[in-house]
Amino acid sequence: MSDGKEGNRITERVTMAGSELVDFVKGLIADGNVRRLIIRKPSGDPMLEVPLTAGVAVGGAVTLLAPVIAALAAIAALVAKVEVDIERIDKNNDDYDHFV
Repeated sequence: MSDGKEGNRITERVTMAGSELVDFVKGLIADGNVRRLIIRKPSGDPMLEVPLTAGVAVGGAVTLLAPVIAALAAIAALVAKVEVDIERIDKNNDDYDHFV
């Protein structure tokens, strides 16, 4: 059950060289407001989907996601380009519907 404090989901897609993937994902994890990542081939076919738990400490998140980061490194070594779908929660939204 949602209490209305979660916020709106915002999705963006970024295209990058495979060699940049690991550092990019580590930066997103450090941001802390990312809920889910989907790594796609340039054709749009998904290769890997990574759900991220909100509220995990940054150091702990990187440690817990070490196997995922290893998988990302393997993907980066095999592909020249990837697309990354980034799903974030916008907690700064001025949506007052939950007060009604």
